Amino acid sequence: MATSTDAGPVTATKIKARKRPGDLVFSGTALGAGIIILAVLAAVTIFLIAESIPAFTTPADENPILKGRSFLEYVWPLIFGTIWSSILALVMAAPVAIGIALFISHYAPRRAAAVLGYIIDLLAAVPSVVFGLWGGLVLAGFVQPFYVWLNTYLGWIPLFSGQVSATGRTILTAALVLAIMVLPIMTAISREVFLQTPVLHEEAALALGATRWEMIKMAVLPFARGGMVSAAMLALGRALGETMAVTMVLSVSGVITFELLTSTNPTTIPANIALSFPEAYGAGISVLIATGLVLFVVTFAVNAVARWIVNRRAEFSGAN
Repeated sequence: MATSTDAGPVTATKIKARKRPGDLVFSGTALGAGIIILAVLAAVTIFLIAESIPAFTTPADENPILKGRSFLEYVWPLIFGTIWSSILALVMAAPVAIGIALFISHYAPRRAAAVLGYIIDLLAAVPSVVFGLWGGLVLAGFVQPFYVWLNTYLGWIPLFSGQVSATGRTILTAALVLAIMVLPIMTAISREVFLQTPVLHEEAALALGATRWEMIKMAVLPFARGGMVSAAMLALGRALGETMAVTMVLSVSGVITFELLTSTNPTTIPANIALSFPEAYGAGISVLIATGLVLFVVTFAVNAVARWIVNRRAEFSGAN
């Protein structure tokens, strides 16, 4: 009796679980997709590094893009313009996106929330060229009187000082267009994270006498903090890589300045590549590819920081 009982578990452990064909296909497909992503990323990195080498080996005097400047002198204003415009867009888009997501998830009636969410998601389907045309032809002229007002009454603030652009095609206009473009990403992710808040947490806060806003502040926002950071970083990455909208809106000068309302504006790496590539040749193409490598590194750094922040917040899951 004891022998048969002891032998049973031993025999059971020797029996291997048979995987279904569907499980094997799915696991293989998922593994292959992961490998493809890593392979593409490695191929892009190798291409950028290999094609950027002539930019550093060719003398600066012989480079048609650098024209005697060092690569750092050439790329630093572009890095500044890329990061500055993206940060401005994120600062303007984040409060609006979080507010819309909270309204859709916790305030609006179900039918109205569905319609509003659908409309916000539609913004992601609008091509960047359309945003660029709208920003350069419509928005710039519309906000130019407001820029004059800001300069008149708030010109003592360095951001609003200087001679106001007569066309309205400034770094602030480009940032407004970028903010509208990244709004659907932040709103969609924040909305889904807000909806994942445990219902028991919300009901417990309301049962203790909290108002709806107090419930959101105590239960929803702490739970969704990591998701909101992820949404913001994804939106920042989208703004960093935008090309056509910035190219069509911004009147670029290639300088480093924090003034938002003047016609002397920094430019971004993607816009500079789009404007300079048709006339580039020889080592000049390598310089533009090298600036693309810098943008690749900056974007990778942004994603790494976002992952680090999310991992720090992962200790609070909202369900414990």
